[in-house]
Amino acid sequence: MSDGHSNMIHASKRTSKPALPAPPDRRQRRSAEIRERLFRAALALFAKKGFAETTVEDITEAADVGKGTFFNYFPSKDHILIAFGEMQLGKLEAAIAEVRRTNEPIPQFLRSLGTRMTQEPARNPEIMRALLHAYLSTTPVREAMLDLQKRVQALHTQMILLGQEQGEIRKDLPAEEIAYAFRQTIFGTVLIWSLFGDATLQARIESAFHLLWTGIAARSGVTNSEAVPFPNQEIRS
Repeated sequence: MSDGHSNMIHASKRTSKPALPAPPDRRQRRSAEIRERLFRAALALFAKKGFAETTVEDITEAADVGKGTFFNYFPSKDHILIAFGEMQLGKLEAAIAEVRRTNEPIPQFLRSLGTRMTQEPARNPEIMRALLHAYLSTTPVREAMLDLQKRVQALHTQMILLGQEQGEIRKDLPAEEIAYAFRQTIFGTVLIWSLFGDATLQARIESAFHLLWTGIAARSGVTNSEAVPFPNQEIRS
């Protein structure tokens, strides 16, 4: 074989596209479908009947699977709420990736974030009450929920840092503290609204954000050197 022909073969190998991952087989697709049905059925029942009143048997019946099948996917009913938290975390990750890609102004992004994160099914008060229940649940569930909150805090800190870099958020306070205040404001607003369960969620979030923004917006003439020392506290989840 000539050297030229050999070089062409090597070049072809170097420039060839990597093989695509094999598509999931039928069993994997079936398993993912059943898990999704159980998850969606559970959320619908939590919203309709309440978390405490919904049984595993209710969920499996609504999902049209055998009762024992539930435990192949979720260790307990409470773990549905962990899956819900993961879904919300995915929404937040996607939203931050989008704002980085589009360079949307951070004030506009933050103002709309509460609405994005409280779309159905999070707009149902029973779901939000169930989430509160999860924080008071068994130790494994509570620890999983707290881990989720730490990851949320890290993402919120990223978006605050982005706003500080763009000169849209004040720099004389640590990004972690501002992110913590943002999360407490929105999460607290949603939890308080869940006690009423009326049509005021959007108005409550907008009002809370407006008040919060007056405190975190960039301030002319204020530099990092003039920052008021913040207590050296751990950013708890």
